[in-house]
Amino acid sequence: MTVDDTHEGRRRPRRPLLSLLLLLGMLAGGLALLGPGLLSGLREGDGRLRWGPECTVETSEGEVALDREEAKLATTAVALSARGAEAPDTSGIDDAVLQRLADGPPGDAGAGLACRGSAAGDLQEQQLTATGLTPRAERLREAMTEVFGEQSLGGFAPGGVDHGHGAESTHYDGRAIDVFFRPVTEENRRQGWLLAHWLVAHAGDLDVQYVIFDDQVWSAHSARGQWQDYDAPEPGNEILRHLDHVHVDVLRGGSR
Repeated sequence: MTVDDTHEGRRRPRRPLLSLLLLLGMLAGGLALLGPGLLSGLREGDGRLRWGPECTVETSEGEVALDREEAKLATTAVALSARGAEAPDTSGIDDAVLQRLADGPPGDAGAGLACRGSAAGDLQEQQLTATGLTPRAERLREAMTEVFGEQSLGGFAPGGVDHGHGAESTHYDGRAIDVFFRPVTEENRRQGWLLAHWLVAHAGDLDVQYVIFDDQVWSAHSARGQWQDYDAPEPGNEILRHLDHVHVDVLRGGSR
């Protein structure tokens, strides 16, 4: 081996290193220019980063991703069909998704549909109206009635309620509604999940904060938007476990 061969052999590793450094420099420059805009496009309204699909449905064929509009369309169509009303066209939605939403969770399975949470931070705090609900909660009640028809409702009353619920309950602020599905049967459970899924899909439009049903809770404050196990204060009480009713409340608004 000559001296030149030896010298050249020592220099060769520098070429890929220089190329890598140049590539990293170009990437750094691109991120410096595009980074803020790129990240802002990945952020929710409250500044949290969002990842993955907006909504997902667990079907017998696996998980199916939906955007928010598809989730709203699917849950509305299934709810209207269940009460014999005319439903919107869902030809663009996977049949397995519609079937899963219509059938409800099989056996002990949890929620079928989940959507990322996004709690609006610029809402005004509201006071009770004559119905005992805030205007925001009253708008939610009207929206539910439009899709599901007359329902068995509770948790509010003209003038407000001040007992019958846990401490710091949103019922006392007129921000919560209980929708009853009694007695606790598989059919009523299915009906309850039709509503619960619809509420989650429409949470952003209706300023929904929490949905609780069937030992599960969904929160608009969760960036991932997955349902979680609900820890009832009395595990043997089907009311406190929300087995016989869907609890839904809206955001308070204001600085608190």
